[in-house]
Amino acid sequence: MDHDLSREMNGKPGRAASAPPQARRQRLSPDERRRQILEAAVTYFAEVGFDGGTRALARKLGVTQPLIYRYFPSKEDLIREVYNEVYLSRWRAEWEDLLSDRSLPLRERLVTFYSRYTEMIFDSKWLRIYLFSGLRGIGINQWWITFVEERILRRICEEVRHTHRLPSFAEVPVQGAEIDLYWTFHGGVFYYGLRRHVYRAEPHLDLRRFIELSVDSMLEGTPPTIRRILAEAAAPA
Repeated sequence: MDHDLSREMNGKPGRAASAPPQARRQRLSPDERRRQILEAAVTYFAEVGFDGGTRALARKLGVTQPLIYRYFPSKEDLIREVYNEVYLSRWRAEWEDLLSDRSLPLRERLVTFYSRYTEMIFDSKWLRIYLFSGLRGIGINQWWITFVEERILRRICEEVRHTHRLPSFAEVPVQGAEIDLYWTFHGGVFYYGLRRHVYRAEPHLDLRRFIELSVDSMLEGTPPTIRRILAEAAAPA
């Protein structure tokens, strides 16, 4: 019989059993440890929301709470890094170039963009963190809404104006009413993901067809309303 196993069966710990947990724990570099904490935080907040504290996260990781604060000085700093990891790091700058590429028809650009964009956002962690942060009043929603308006909706607004020969931004600055109209379109695409991945209510259309019809509806129905908004904005007070 193996000597250590015999000792354990006789109530005496063998060499492996007597080694303290700290001695067996893999030593990580600072970058690796920071990455480990961040990845665990993403999973943790997606599972339990933002009422979960760093003490419970430390227990889940098997580390001390002060160790977490060594890499992330506060919970707010950790949440900001979760946002950077889940939202900003997955964004692709070439998507902005695609939206502005006038060598392609606008419909093609929008369908392609939203097909790629939804691959990013229709992810369980992305959606759950977004919803939990909204319910808790965490800044993630405000940060992302600002990002979407600047990087997506203003570009769509500019391209719709150009395609339909409407006044440029130099002639009539972008109007809040325009942005809200594009939020209606953009939010419809987002809600498709909620129906399927959060509410488990299967939509009637596959995603590609839904995007195509949403883009067509927006491009055909929005310009007359935009024209009226711009005419009102340009009219003398």
